[in-house]
Amino acid sequence: VQLQAFGGGLVQAGGSLRLSCAASGRTFSTYFMGWFRQAPGKDREFVAAISWSGGSKYYAGSVKGRFTISRDNAKNTVFLQMNSLQPEDTAVYYCAADEDLAYGGYDPREYDYWGQGTQVTVSS
Repeated sequence: VQLQAFGGGLVQAGGSLRLSCAASGRTFSTYFMGWFRQAPGKDREFVAAISWSGGSKYYAGSVKGRFTISRDNAKNTVFLQMNSLQPEDTAVYYCAADEDLAYGGYDPREYDYWGQGTQVTVSS
């Protein structure tokens, strides 16, 4: 599967952005999907993940209650709605996919496919 993330940009603290990740291939609905981010000089960190059906969702503690992950299997797209953004959310955001994951998905090494990343910058 090929992934393309978009929707990043520059936003003021307290603002919102919605990231999208479009996937190619007819088997998108069977993939476990995740969002990760990487700030300059830091390791890539887990943000959120969603099961193939959308029935199970997982969030990093730092974004829980502010970010919402969802997916539309008919459109081969996964979304990350980000509200109440803070400067510490500034990073390149990546979407990822894996066919074998069933839950969790916290470790980036568990994913086989990655998108190219989209920059999110939050100004104070």
